[in-house]
Amino acid sequence: MEQAVAECVGLLGAVADRDWEGVRAGRLEWDCRQTAVHIAEDLIAYAGQLAGREQEAYSPFELSLEEGTDNAGAVRVIGAMGALLAAAVRTTPREVRAFHPYPFRSANREGFAAMGVAEVLLHTHDMAEGLGLSYEPAPELCDFVLTRIFPHVQPGPTPWPTLLWATGRAEPAGRAPVTEWRWSNNLVIGTERLTLQGVTPAVATDLSTVGDGGFEWIEGGPMEGTRVGAGLVYKQYEDGVHRPEWGMYVLVGREDGRALGAMGFHGVPDEAGRVEIGYDLVEGARGHGYATEALRALSSWALGRDEVRTVVANVERDNVPSQKVLARAGFTQVAEDAEHLTYELRESRDG
Repeated sequence: MEQAVAECVGLLGAVADRDWEGVRAGRLEWDCRQTAVHIAEDLIAYAGQLAGREQEAYSPFELSLEEGTDNAGAVRVIGAMGALLAAAVRTTPREVRAFHPYPFRSANREGFAAMGVAEVLLHTHDMAEGLGLSYEPAPELCDFVLTRIFPHVQPGPTPWPTLLWATGRAEPAGRAPVTEWRWSNNLVIGTERLTLQGVTPAVATDLSTVGDGGFEWIEGGPMEGTRVGAGLVYKQYEDGVHRPEWGMYVLVGREDGRALGAMGFHGVPDEAGRVEIGYDLVEGARGHGYATEALRALSSWALGRDEVRTVVANVERDNVPSQKVLARAGFTQVAEDAEHLTYELRESRDG
């Protein structure tokens, strides 16, 4: 956040003596002055959401510059609002989520940071285009945005052109023009004792190697199955077929905020409305009903979607504890082979 704002302030501050009101900002309908104010507005709005722990709507305030504020003053305000958002991100606990409408009505501190960085990068680009300036942000800033709030966008050879394309600002060869777009914060599903937190490509990358994905795990975690599943999520992202809500979720205890396992789908539902689910719990968390609780919640969420008719789970024949979890969650065994038993949970919709 601080790096993105510093690059923006440095670029715009050098041309603050020019006329911004008479220059359109790239492909936007705003002029450069309006765009600069918009950057500051977004930054303080996101800071307000986190600081106020807003849950139902945006915090009801607006930013206005004092009459007579020149372009240099507007740049100073961008810097100040960026510092406030950075402070809010830094001081907000990881588990806190605040309201944002797209697409699941909440975001955590990392999501707000990514949205803030995106606003700065993209609108600095718009202003630079209008003012005839050369601007290309650091690649790691673009990658930060893409791997957190653009999980549905297949990465390209370089992140900046990919971000510009994903937001309708460029038309690279081999990719169809983008006319409508929205970023996507991760989905979180709550149960009595857990939160199931959707894994972003950034988290999947870390978990698939030797990292903790940004979570504090109970002793023994994450398990190898979680790392393998995270690797599959990132491979889907690289291939451009990842759909975040049909990926992996880390199971986090509400009481202590520690991760204790993972659960997720093997891919999107097929044409028959079938989607396969799997899970992996740290040994120290087993025997407490966590897997059953999470499985009921995630299966219920899936069956509430129009495209799903059946949730499927395959389990090894000798994995009796997992078979009991499936039975307690309402699944029924429907098939078997030499190595696996197949369980299903079907929709039960009126009409």
